Amino acid sequence: MVQHNTNAGPEQQIPPVTPSHAHDEDLLRMYIAECSNWGRWGSDDEVGTMNLVGPAERIAAARTIRKGISITLTLPYDQNGPQPGGFRSNPQIFVTASGTDHTSGAQDPLPAGFGAARGFGFSDDVLVMPTQSGTQLDSLSHIFWEGRMWNDRPASLVGSKGAAANGIENLTGRVVMRGVLVDVAAHRGVESLAPGEAILPEEIDAILSSRGVEVGAGDALLVRTGFLKARRGTWGDFAGGDAPGLSLHMAPWLRRHDISAVVTDTWGVEVRPNEIGYFQPLHIVSLVHGGIVFGEMFDLEALAEDCAEDGVDEFMLVASPLPLTGGSGSPVAAVAIK
Repeated sequence: MVQHNTNAGPEQQIPPVTPSHAHDEDLLRMYIAECSNWGRWGSDDEVGTMNLVGPAERIAAARTIRKGISITLTLPYDQNGPQPGGFRSNPQIFVTASGTDHTSGAQDPLPAGFGAARGFGFSDDVLVMPTQSGTQLDSLSHIFWEGRMWNDRPASLVGSKGAAANGIENLTGRVVMRGVLVDVAAHRGVESLAPGEAILPEEIDAILSSRGVEVGAGDALLVRTGFLKARRGTWGDFAGGDAPGLSLHMAPWLRRHDISAVVTDTWGVEVRPNEIGYFQPLHIVSLVHGGIVFGEMFDLEALAEDCAEDGVDEFMLVASPLPLTGGSGSPVAAVAIK
């Protein structure tokens, strides 16, 4: 039985491991034990590492703003996105009232009680989309491991009406924090990392050092691989296929630095094919047990260009999810403010 480390504070150093001599299951359970935050903020907690982001951290994030510019990190929500069907689909807008209806005289008059239209017209529409279509955040009810989800809650709490615990609505208004960009593609001197290329802690440390920036408790780590730019418009198997991403061996590093959110420009944050014989093992360790919020398919190109131009890789990140009660994820209108 795995003993979860529920009392580890930010000052505790997680010892390095040598995974090459470990069996896949042993390695996975080792990382779970070392990186778990179950119980750290009480048995009722539903926000995980967002507990590390409070007023002081948001004030510090606001102090990173120098130019007063905002840079969108969100892909357009339309039929040209990375998920054309299968597991998930792109957003679809259905227009229920249009300008052409109005100008042609075909638009229905206003309902009784609204008064005479007298030249008044309007447009209206309906949006149909998966909650994790395009740029989105995972909730802490999104992934299960051996029948449990974040903070040792049973997976059965997620039913046909959504998640009775750990739903995405718990994160609404909380994802406002200091962000740090780590541009791995630029560091390697390539347009994009290739599918299957893993990003290890040593490389993250080297990039941070070379750029003169540090990460601390409560920060969001935004990792650019260039993969979204390389596939944009001709997505292919971008959503669900092989991809560059974070190594499973990043888990102790994320826990040691008390990172609150990890954001990438890929479909699933971690490298695929996965490094061990378990599907999405970094999600198992760092989301289910660590309580870290994962952000996927963020468009980091304009941000990367600005950071390269001014040499400043820190900013205020605002990426609040919609309060979708019981949701397993949510689209976000994410911005970096510099």
